[in-house]
Amino acid sequence: MGIIVEVCVQDCIFEDQDYKTPVGSDGALEPLPVSCPVSETVWNKWFQKWLEVMEPDLSPIQAYELSLRLTGDREIQTLNAQYRHQDQPTDVLAFAALEDNSPQNDEVHNSQPLYLGDIIISVETAQRQANIQNHSLRVELSWLATHGLLHLLGWDHADEESLSQMLTKQEFLLNTVGLLSENR
Repeated sequence: MGIIVEVCVQDCIFEDQDYKTPVGSDGALEPLPVSCPVSETVWNKWFQKWLEVMEPDLSPIQAYELSLRLTGDREIQTLNAQYRHQDQPTDVLAFAALEDNSPQNDEVHNSQPLYLGDIIISVETAQRQANIQNHSLRVELSWLATHGLLHLLGWDHADEESLSQMLTKQEFLLNTVGLLSENR
């Protein structure tokens, strides 16, 4: 039996009444995405594939859960200020549940999916970055999702060497689901 992944996707971008149309790198207004260009089904398939190829050995039953929240700059700025003490929007935040050292009941640990944590992505920032990188919002969102996933699994980029390794792994993960990140 392979890895089992459950992803809870919350597309909250349009809950923010103050959502503004993103400005492209040329200063022109970009149209708002009608909805996220990635369906919940596709997100589930991608995370399933990414965890299969990474083969984490964290869950005895090889079952994982995570939460993906797609939001805007205002909400991510609030979270960034609260948790990272940086009062500005960012592209992606990851809150790893595995960093919490609370004891787990062995029976639960051996019978339930392991909760990896939460990934929050600003679709506004992702759209701006996609415009600058000259690729689609779909590619940028997947790039940011892989970055968040690696953080949930314990990866970090404290120096140039670890950042380079992380970026290489992200490109590998994108390639496994047929998304090339050639413009990065």
